[in-house]
Amino acid sequence: MITRRKFIINTSLAAATVLALPSFAFTMDKKEIGLQLYTLRDELPKDVKSILEKVAKSGYKTVETYGFSIKDQFWGLNPVELKKILDANNLKALSGHYNLGSFLYDGNTEELIAAIEAARILKSEFLTIPWVDEPFRRNIQDYKKIASRLNEAAAMCQKAGLKLAYHNHDFEFQQHDGTTGYEILLKETDKDLVYFELDLYWVVRSGNDPLKLFAANPGRFKLWHVKDMDKANPALNTEIGSGSIDFKTIFKQAKESGMKHFFVEQENNYNPGTFEAIKTSSDFISKNLI
Repeated sequence: MITRRKFIINTSLAAATVLALPSFAFTMDKKEIGLQLYTLRDELPKDVKSILEKVAKSGYKTVETYGFSIKDQFWGLNPVELKKILDANNLKALSGHYNLGSFLYDGNTEELIAAIEAARILKSEFLTIPWVDEPFRRNIQDYKKIASRLNEAAAMCQKAGLKLAYHNHDFEFQQHDGTTGYEILLKETDKDLVYFELDLYWVVRSGNDPLKLFAANPGRFKLWHVKDMDKANPALNTEIGSGSIDFKTIFKQAKESGMKHFFVEQENNYNPGTFEAIKTSSDFISKNLI
């Protein structure tokens, strides 16, 4: 029988152990390192199974998909088949990039409905919109229309147990009569339904400060793209920790931003190759950022 005295002693010893090992206590809240699979777009469609095995071996626990379409599904695999490969490698597709066909422009929900079903089968948490074509984002009214469509899609996602997120590039930060497209999207979307995946590279590349966005819009950036900027040529990416973006300072404000998950992405300039690059990024993050 455990007496009150023994209970107090054991509890005190346990507390002392945690205090003596602060690094252990911190790891309890570590974020899992994710990878946006677009990073491996040249390799992945050729052999999904072996590529995802290499992703898992490179230190990643989660992934973000891309490229889904009603016709080709995921690189020739249907969502059930892809889920089996992910499960075999202990990978979770927490988010996916879905273009949604023409939904943002004309409201056609065919692709959106298919995307929601695919995301549900993968047991994703977020369905993320990655891009808006140039003809449909030229002025304030265009962005107001996009915001309205995002609200509509987010309501459909919520009914299916999903969350909707919007991923930025740099064009959202262009000025339109004293405001930016991004400001319109933040202001005119339902903060309880529409979330944002902040691509840190594109924010910095556009001349903006992620920390100011966090402070002005706390809690809205549930997802991040962690993508570094080459020091010699800002138009190029590089491995995390090798470029000019101060990720250590940014990660300290993860709580204020609302970040739940993040995904490494590198679109070019791999050194010396794609798998070495994602391993370098994973190693730097695990040792220095989380």
